[in-house]
Amino acid sequence: MTKPIVRKQRCAIYTRKSSEEGLEQEFNSLHAQREACEAFIASQRSEGWVLVRDQYDDGGISGGTLERPGLQRLLEDIEDGLVDVVVVYKIDRLSRSLADFAKLVEVFDRNGVTFVSVTQSFNTTTSMGRLTLNILLSFAQFEREVTAERIRDKVAASRRKGIWMGGVPPYGYRVENRKLVVDEESAAHVRWIFARFLEIGSGTELAREVAKRGIRTPRGNRIDKKYLYRVLNNRAYIGEAVHKGESYPGEHDAIIDRETWDRVHAILQESPRKRAARTRAETPALLKGLLFGPDGAAFSPTHTRKGGRLYRYYVSQTVLKHGAGSCSVGRVPAGEIEGAVIDQLRAVFRQPEIVAGTWKAARANSDDISEADARASLQELDRLWDELFPAEQARIVALLVERVDVGTGGLNVRLRVDGLDGLAREMLSGSFGAAA
Repeated sequence: MTKPIVRKQRCAIYTRKSSEEGLEQEFNSLHAQREACEAFIASQRSEGWVLVRDQYDDGGISGGTLERPGLQRLLEDIEDGLVDVVVVYKIDRLSRSLADFAKLVEVFDRNGVTFVSVTQSFNTTTSMGRLTLNILLSFAQFEREVTAERIRDKVAASRRKGIWMGGVPPYGYRVENRKLVVDEESAAHVRWIFARFLEIGSGTELAREVAKRGIRTPRGNRIDKKYLYRVLNNRAYIGEAVHKGESYPGEHDAIIDRETWDRVHAILQESPRKRAARTRAETPALLKGLLFGPDGAAFSPTHTRKGGRLYRYYVSQTVLKHGAGSCSVGRVPAGEIEGAVIDQLRAVFRQPEIVAGTWKAARANSDDISEADARASLQELDRLWDELFPAEQARIVALLVERVDVGTGGLNVRLRVDGLDGLAREMLSGSFGAAA
């Protein structure tokens, strides 16, 4: 009697473990799964089952995603017609998601592949087998969701007790024995950031000073204004742990005292637009938009405070863009260069040709003004200059000065051609006396 021909069934074993714990052992969970599956395939040798040589293993990868190297290689081989049967130890080794498993079964059916679980006997080619599979997968997904809820509850309870639950530690701290510990070197930078913000009240200016000091993130990245605001709003610095917007006393030590925190946040509650306007008002820039360096680049006003004292500067845009040393004159003290420009303007007021020019310009608006009146007005302006408000001084300078060029050999002040005409009209209206 002729024996029936048994068709060979090429079997691929897939194994998976969610965590990496224990994978370094000589015999781990993946080995145990493979051993059980190989024994099952051997028991089906009479049915033509043979084990393929390739191994499809995923260690330390969750079953909640299909983006697994071993699984992707298995699916590619299935699409290439190299596999007839997929063997796993349990269904949840292949997937814990009902939606993902539906996608896998679709791939299996399209390529005529049978799916077998060693510990859960069913056949996916029958309707009853599919029903059993869906029921088992529903429980697997339920178990996964319950586990996730349990982890979330544990994290929330731990945060309420102020326990550090991992992640990237805040700048100024390091992690030791799963706890936040103050790192004194970076903590000093954090204290300086808070103290400096109290002095200047400007995130933009603070970012410039932080860059100038060479302070960088733990990964070596540049600290920008956005990063600084995250630092200033991180309650970890006052010794608190935050979970979903709620704050709790933390196990770690504070870097910033409560009084400093409250003062900083009183400033932060104010509109950034108002803070910027106040900063500009407190630090008047007489030559803003008028000062240029030897390379033709404009100078921008900036300032710093030290020991409660304000220091103002003008910095070249070339230096701001390309760093120190990129311009022969990169920074000049604001008070010195403004004083030099004002001295030149005062000298201009006393020159006879300037008095005559001002008188001629004034006569175009009024015939009864004399040269003596023009000279007296210019002298009065010279005398009143120090009593004018900074904003009024800046307005007059902008009226008279077209450009100021500064170089290694000194500075050059270029006056506006029509400046004296405008100055004469304002003197006739008496606006300088009102501004003083």
